[in-house]
Amino acid sequence: MADGIFGYPFRRFFWSHPPIFREWSGSTALLDCLESPTAHILKINVPGFSKDDIKVHIEDGNFLHIKGEGRKEEPLAKDTVWHVAERGTGKGEFSRAIELPENVKVDQIKAQVENGVLTVVVPKEATPKSPKVRNINITSRL
Repeated sequence: MADGIFGYPFRRFFWSHPPIFREWSGSTALLDCLESPTAHILKINVPGFSKDDIKVHIEDGNFLHIKGEGRKEEPLAKDTVWHVAERGTGKGEFSRAIELPENVKVDQIKAQVENGVLTVVVPKEATPKSPKVRNINITSRL
């Protein structure tokens, strides 16, 4: 039943360590994770960031790191008084680390930013890798 509701890759997000989303900086870079028959698709809110402000790279084989830096604060007059600051007043940096499944082509990952949304397409392998099984001989003594 749980696999039907929280199927792969989300099972690891709810029931395993490390979780699929290893790092979240608490920023407004909210993420949607979709899966099509041919790819995993990540959509991340990155309002105000240009493509030059965002870095996407793979680390440790299957960890996708997404980092945004460099957005400037809006200049304010000296006598300005804040009443509400819901949009944030910081530099707007964010960082996300996402553990990718084993059945992906890490050398074919593509990313694009448009209208404040970063879309990362992670293609899947055509045939899933077979699990490595190794028989262990049992003896009467170690």
